[in-house]
Amino acid sequence: MTTEEKIKQLSNELEQHNYKYYVLDSPEISDFDFDMKLKELQDLEDKNPEFFDASSPTQRVGGAITKNFETVVHDFPMQSLSNSYSKEELEEWEARVKKMVDGELEYVCELKYDGASISLTYEKGKLIRAVTRGDGVQGDDVTNNIRTIRTVPLNLKGDFPDKFAIRGEIVLPYEGFAKMNAERVEIGEEPYSNPRNTASGSLKMQDSAEVAKRPLDCLLYSLIGRDLNLSSQYEGLEKARNWGFKVPKEAKLTKNIDEVLEFIQYWDIHRHDLPYETDGVVVKVNNLHQQDELGSTAKSPRWAIAYKFKAERESTVLREITYQVGRTGAITPVANLDPVQLAGTIVKRASLHNADQIQKLDIREGDTVFVEKGGEIIPKIIGVDFTHRDPNSEETQYIKQCPECGTDLVRAEGEAHHYCPNDNGCFPQIVGRIQHYISRKAMDIEGLGGETVALLVKAGLIHNYADLYTLKKEDVLPLERMADKSADNLILGIEKSKEIPFERLLFALGIRYVGETVAKKLAKHYKSIQNLMQATTEDLINVDEIGQRIAQSVIDFFASEENRNTIKRLMDFGLQLEISAEKLANQTDILQGNTFVISGVFSKVSRTDLKKLIEDNGGKVSSSISAKTNYLVAGENMGPSKLVKAEKLGTEILSEDEFLEKLNPS
Repeated sequence: MTTEEKIKQLSNELEQHNYKYYVLDSPEISDFDFDMKLKELQDLEDKNPEFFDASSPTQRVGGAITKNFETVVHDFPMQSLSNSYSKEELEEWEARVKKMVDGELEYVCELKYDGASISLTYEKGKLIRAVTRGDGVQGDDVTNNIRTIRTVPLNLKGDFPDKFAIRGEIVLPYEGFAKMNAERVEIGEEPYSNPRNTASGSLKMQDSAEVAKRPLDCLLYSLIGRDLNLSSQYEGLEKARNWGFKVPKEAKLTKNIDEVLEFIQYWDIHRHDLPYETDGVVVKVNNLHQQDELGSTAKSPRWAIAYKFKAERESTVLREITYQVGRTGAITPVANLDPVQLAGTIVKRASLHNADQIQKLDIREGDTVFVEKGGEIIPKIIGVDFTHRDPNSEETQYIKQCPECGTDLVRAEGEAHHYCPNDNGCFPQIVGRIQHYISRKAMDIEGLGGETVALLVKAGLIHNYADLYTLKKEDVLPLERMADKSADNLILGIEKSKEIPFERLLFALGIRYVGETVAKKLAKHYKSIQNLMQATTEDLINVDEIGQRIAQSVIDFFASEENRNTIKRLMDFGLQLEISAEKLANQTDILQGNTFVISGVFSKVSRTDLKKLIEDNGGKVSSSISAKTNYLVAGENMGPSKLVKAEKLGTEILSEDEFLEKLNPS
């Protein structure tokens, strides 16, 4: 078997296992065996880049960066649906339909999943483009991000048309959403508000590798195109399922409006058993010829209607408004409620978000309020029952001082929250900042948990994260539930954290708006904390993907004398506050400010190594040629389109040898 045949065989095998695991939910091999096969394929592709295929299973891990999403006009508009909320409205819709078409009517009922709408285009069985709904006429090309979703087939099977589009919804299952929020809370970040917004936001993330980490799912429901050789909506669902798409099995063919209502009544009760958020049922005329006859209005198809479920809502009494302080000093008002059962759980507290929300809804202590819970982790108050308001109630006055330390609160222009500026003297901020520092994605200090941090601060043993490195075993042994072995592990974990690389330490510092990705970019650009501390706002803004808000936050952080003293102490304790000499050995600024596109097959270095050489020497790698591309590094068997575009734009073309010579001009 040739190498090319082996790559194709492994790709087909992995695609089949991926389909059985993610779409059919019936895996045939273990995760370990799957990973081993994937690694074998990756190794073969790395050694044989001439067989590179964008549809390979190895490409699902992402890595492409999209700075600006291209706007694409839909071949067929993505219209919105008319909504109905009652049996009467559905019957009125059916009466209108019957007036416009002849013959018997059937309806397909599909659950209305609450996510982000997407249109996928396939040519010759391969995914070529994924576009968001946008305004219905045009949307954003998010193909790089969609490729990372396991339930989106990159290659189809069966008797698919030569070219077509399929519409669906990108959703985030409850379980995955809860896991993501647990991880955010662990590192001291605010939890996401609900699965729908998180799924939608994921599609516009610039780094597809970050999207690949999110447990997104894709549920498909509508084939679009010409000459599809289909007669009905239900047949289209079956065909799509056979081609490899994940089509929800809950869809049902019904004979009349009574059966439609039975479907709605069943799922209004049982929708909470599903792994995804749903907010209703979509009812469609099944016959595609009748759909064509019915046509559309300017906004909506006449052959379909959405029945919206009533949101999970209850009323209860708001007894008290309290205020929480986060690690960044953000103040969050909380409604303390009379316990009420909502969506299967007892709710005692609900977020009030900020002062504007309280003012907008005129929420007061003692009010009877309406509490709603869709897919949100935290219930929300959506209104007040003014018929039950005490005529002597007083308007809520938002607090002016921090509830923990008494410091006057501040609210910057354009900010939704009030903040406590006493970041180094406010207990929840001190504890939260250290908890973020020790978290798994930051310093990952084993043997030290969030509760222990609070105990250490309360006992006066630590005041900031630099104090961790002064702790001795005899200091921590008296703490509650601290045994001899636990104390050893804690001290060992703190010592071991001195080996954590600079970019993770930079993230651990807890600079506002500096997440994992930004920390990596800053570390790579500035090489050391000393260089970063000396950077001006203008310098920072010139770094790729660093805007005014992040730049100002970094400047403010290092302007604090206490923060500078903490950094100095971390240096003295031997932490990694610069990129290691080993990493720096192969890095220069020779290619600084230049963008490269790599195309073709190379004999002296692999494409992966070529990309690393560019980035290690200050350059940037792009996947497509544009006016901003400085160089095209051209290997053997390069596609003609890139060459033509490069020549048209006047992009300088380098051979492999010319590129390597550029790195070693001597």
